[in-house]
Amino acid sequence: MLKVNELRISYGDFKAVKGVSFEVERGEVVGLLGPNGAGKSSIMKAIMGLVEFEGEVKLMGKEIDFEAKNYIGYVPEEPLLIENLTPAEFFEFLASIRGKGAEKAVKLSKIFELEKYATQPIITLSMGNRKKVSVIAALMHEPDFLILDEPMNGLDARSSRILKDFMREHVERGAILFSTHVMEIAEKLCDRVIVINKGEIVAEGSVEELKEMAKMESLEDVFLKLTSEEGISFA
Repeated sequence: MLKVNELRISYGDFKAVKGVSFEVERGEVVGLLGPNGAGKSSIMKAIMGLVEFEGEVKLMGKEIDFEAKNYIGYVPEEPLLIENLTPAEFFEFLASIRGKGAEKAVKLSKIFELEKYATQPIITLSMGNRKKVSVIAALMHEPDFLILDEPMNGLDARSSRILKDFMREHVERGAILFSTHVMEIAEKLCDRVIVINKGEIVAEGSVEELKEMAKMESLEDVFLKLTSEEGISFA
């Protein structure tokens, strides 16, 4: 469904992503794991066309242009919102651009208990409620592909549980690429994980495959070893 080939991203002289290649198939939840600064967010921004890059990024066999973004729901690590609008106005604006999603946004606002803040300017909302706005904006048009960058950050336990349930339901018809620092979430949700360190893929496979190759009992132990200075050998 998503194909990333030889992706390279630089910020000035700093090489943030160094020739990363991977695919995400329909029906998969793929986790991008890595320490701070590993390149996870840069990869997601490149897929969305938010940063310049070299290499190839395709969704369903086509380059990702404005039209293709209608098939993507994106939750950035830091919410990208029009802060002078209210949540209701922001959702209405998005629905007018996409041509759908207005009714779904109302339903999701109730589910995530955001409706009481619907007429309050986004700039006045707490971090958690701003994150809910970002999540609803990504889900309201029922996209095929979700890109979720640390989606649980800032959400309360109830909202995190709701989002996880949505993710499980979503993969029945689409696919998800998401990043998280919480290994327990990755272990429970991911069909496959890609571990990034210093802009490069250092391991890829199912959670069980990585634990077996590394001869370790938890994904957290595998992750810490993979991203340590000495690295790890699967020989």
